Amino acid sequence: MNDLDRILGKAVDGYRLTPEEGLELFRCRDLIRLGQAAHAVCLRLHPEPYRTYNIDRNINYTNICAAVCDFCAFYRKSHDADAYVLPREELYRKIEETIALGGDQILLQGGMHPQLKLEWYEELLRDIKARYPQINLHAFSPPEIWHFHKINKLPLREVLARLKAAGLGSLPGGGGEILVDRVRKELTKGKALTQEWLEVCRVWHELGGKGTCTMMFGHIETEAERIEHLTRLRELQDETGGFTAFVCWNFQPEGTDLPLARKATPAEYLRTVAVARLMLDNFDHLQASILTQGPKVITVALRYGLDDMGSTMIEENVVSAQGAKFILNAQEIERVIRSAGFIPKRRNTRYEWVD
Repeated sequence: MNDLDRILGKAVDGYRLTPEEGLELFRCRDLIRLGQAAHAVCLRLHPEPYRTYNIDRNINYTNICAAVCDFCAFYRKSHDADAYVLPREELYRKIEETIALGGDQILLQGGMHPQLKLEWYEELLRDIKARYPQINLHAFSPPEIWHFHKINKLPLREVLARLKAAGLGSLPGGGGEILVDRVRKELTKGKALTQEWLEVCRVWHELGGKGTCTMMFGHIETEAERIEHLTRLRELQDETGGFTAFVCWNFQPEGTDLPLARKATPAEYLRTVAVARLMLDNFDHLQASILTQGPKVITVALRYGLDDMGSTMIEENVVSAQGAKFILNAQEIERVIRSAGFIPKRRNTRYEWVD
């Protein structure tokens, strides 16, 4: 038995891979074998014939941001002509459109606004929950939460507890990029570093909260740093069990200050998904990145370790500003799931099936 056979067999049988073994998988050129092993792990965890999705909408309440991220084409400074804070009535209109389409969740994220205080966010959450109690507020990425903690000079636990009391339902895993400080310091200024990002998630989980986590790859990171990122997520999941799902996507260079000669290929996306499925043995779910990959690649990825399509993303502004363009409605998502040989099932943020 060669080393690749040993590593893949170990993962398929449910044993944990070391970071060194994960790196060997990134170097494996046999993409089909890698996908077969990841699919076998996925089937062990999810033998049912269903693959899931949910209906939600990304609402960016502001594009004003105190940080500077070279990979972001969305953020603006307060003095820019197209800077905004979304009027409350427009926010309500977007939520009502989502409910009319069967949605039960809002992904509410924005830039790290330099003036808005914690009370503003508490009022926002309370107002939405009072009007739309059925909506889960999947809101504020870890860098936003860390920013609230810093500008309000309040303990992180207090910030999260107050937001939870105001209606925060779950925590999206945005702003993870690559959880290695070398990468984060080179890509961003004024944004949470690795341990700060992880600490936000840790405290949220300790308060009983759940959330997702992410990885944006294909820019300045090495394959070893991708493995370091996955290992840090796996370690925190061991500690708290608070992550519901992992989702990765490749960097979209259009319109950013980090132009690259090329984007990561679909094959690189499939490889990264498969390695993540083999490494993240304590994660139940891996979500697709429909927005960056489109239906054809995601159909294949549902046999490379993915078990969930993510959401319909009725609206998305951040990654779309960098050139990604695939947004599918519920019928199109169900068609992709059937094309991959599965039965579509709607779910909520807790991965409970919804009739």
